Amino acid sequence: MSLSWSRTTRVIAGTATALAVLTACGGGGDDTDSADGEPVTITFWGWAKGTKDVVDAFNASHTDIKVTFEEIPSGNAGGYAKISNAVKAGNAPDLVSIEYPSLPEFVSSGALQDIGEAFTEADRAKFLPQAVDLTTLGGRSWAVPFDAAPQAFYYRKDLFEKHGIEVPATWDDFRKAAERVKKADPKARIATFFPDDPTTFEAMAWQAGAQWFKAEDDTWKVDTTDPATTKVTAYWQGLLDDGLVHKNASFSPEWTGSLKNGTTLGYLGASWGAGVLKGTLPEQSGKWAVAPVPSWDGRPASGMLGGSTFAVPKNSTKKAAAVEFAEWMTTTEEGVKARIASGTSSAFPAATALRPAAKKAFDAGYYGGQDIYALFEAAGASISPRWSWGPTTGTTNTAIKDRFGAVAPGGPTLAEAVKAGHDATVAELTKRGLKVEG
Repeated sequence: MSLSWSRTTRVIAGTATALAVLTACGGGGDDTDSADGEPVTITFWGWAKGTKDVVDAFNASHTDIKVTFEEIPSGNAGGYAKISNAVKAGNAPDLVSIEYPSLPEFVSSGALQDIGEAFTEADRAKFLPQAVDLTTLGGRSWAVPFDAAPQAFYYRKDLFEKHGIEVPATWDDFRKAAERVKKADPKARIATFFPDDPTTFEAMAWQAGAQWFKAEDDTWKVDTTDPATTKVTAYWQGLLDDGLVHKNASFSPEWTGSLKNGTTLGYLGASWGAGVLKGTLPEQSGKWAVAPVPSWDGRPASGMLGGSTFAVPKNSTKKAAAVEFAEWMTTTEEGVKARIASGTSSAFPAATALRPAAKKAFDAGYYGGQDIYALFEAAGASISPRWSWGPTTGTTNTAIKDRFGAVAPGGPTLAEAVKAGHDATVAELTKRGLKVEG
């Protein structure tokens, strides 16, 4: 057995009731075969950069399946609500983009189909085990992984050199470097804390070894006050209290402006951030470099920050065709090249064999020719397999986000925000009639 099947089966197989995965089993019926030589037409909703280029490339090279694409807002910006409403109304598309953190919630609500018969063990073996693990719940396969999203630290190489600052390998080094940056330029900071994005904080906790959600027997165990999370919370509280990082919403005009004027020298992001910076700051080509995200002991360690999958809503009657298209997007050189050719995408495929093609397709000139894919490869291998997302991620993250924004020296704390997320999660699980401990 693969790591993903063996661990998930042990941990979650007994929680089919807790996940309500049985409600999502089946549905959709058999695929509609092409009639009179006409292709099977499937609809696909997504939002990632380069997706339209991928669909166009698929349609140009296939005659048996025709994909109709609709761009929707990103998941937390309204996309997930649109998908959920369409499923309830019975008019959902045949394939949707869902990020790893949100997948268990869609599964537990019965919104998706088990795709195991179309996405086989041999298919799953092509992907990073940690990515497959996040798409396997209750011993069943619910989505095709697209990308892995290991953490990375992007930094202004020119400004680090100007101020004589070494690239931090540990979080202790990171704090020292943050102090050096502030001393060199009182307006500048080494990085930004994103109050609107709990997933960045959660990736830090994941990297440190936290395990917020654990399913045992028929009970969900929720723990956001474990030693790993407590360590990360105290660390970032210290950086904020001492004014060593900016506090701006992710991808906001304030954040972008600080990157443009050089008052933010680094970005703690994920592998997909390589395309974000390239697309946002084209005029800074050659000034940026990428390093492994700092770790607590200096050894490679990473969480996952985001990352997407492709899932089939329960009322689709074209599961096989939808999965075939999803696999083409995620496992073929043509699929990954079409996405990266858009110029602003930097896919780090979950399908390990595609990494060389992705590397070749991405113009690394922006990073001075640095082999950033080798760095992502090592980071991906260091992603901890302990982390699992719970079935109420939306509730958890909304509660945390609502309080992160108010965090200030002498005021509300990060620890209080994380505790609020814990309490909201327990309340929501209890409301749904699930057994919960925490």
